[in-house]
Amino acid sequence: MKRPLLIISLLILVVISLSVVKGWHSGFIPPIYDEISRQASVMPSPVEKIAPEKRTIKDLILLGARQEVYNGTIYDASYEVIAYPQGDVSPERGACTDVIIRAYRNAGIDLQKLIHEDMGVNFNLYPDNWGLSAPDANIDHRRVPNQMTYMQRHALELTTEVVGKFDEWQWGDLVYWRFANGDQHCGIISDRTNWRGVPLVIHNAGQAREEDCLQRWQIIGHFRYQESH
Repeated sequence: MKRPLLIISLLILVVISLSVVKGWHSGFIPPIYDEISRQASVMPSPVEKIAPEKRTIKDLILLGARQEVYNGTIYDASYEVIAYPQGDVSPERGACTDVIIRAYRNAGIDLQKLIHEDMGVNFNLYPDNWGLSAPDANIDHRRVPNQMTYMQRHALELTTEVVGKFDEWQWGDLVYWRFANGDQHCGIISDRTNWRGVPLVIHNAGQAREEDCLQRWQIIGHFRYQESH
């Protein structure tokens, strides 16, 4: 009786392992990482220990992103008509780019306005992926390729390598990935790290999480806001 039970148990483990691997490559975050996110929020982080009056822009960006985790924001990239400037979609929902937008707004930076104004003057420099003939303040800033283009033009572009360069990844930095299926994704670098010193990332690929995923997908962009901008 023990042998059949052992075989069944092994088969179940194989199925679970394959599901997790498949999920990683598609962008789906396996439920096991809920525990990592939960544990990451138990103790105050280095930035949370800084007195509010001494926090910098990068501190505020990080804390704004982390609020998405506390809110449990559900992934939803649907088009929505919003106000301009300072417009936002329903607070309980948002795309990966909305993590960035809300994080920056927490530091007093309105990416909706900045990207819309930049596209208004330089529309031909932005990706022509959606058949538009003019900027759309409702959605342009919520699209990863547009965000990346703006950051390439106005932010400090940094290394996309991780191994041996942990100190070049600072909290509040932006990271952009490409999934195996070609889709693009983004997140905010955390002030927490894993046991090897690799920073965690705050992102939303199903529900906003703070977890060990920096090296999970192909990194295609790494940017830092320039306070002198």
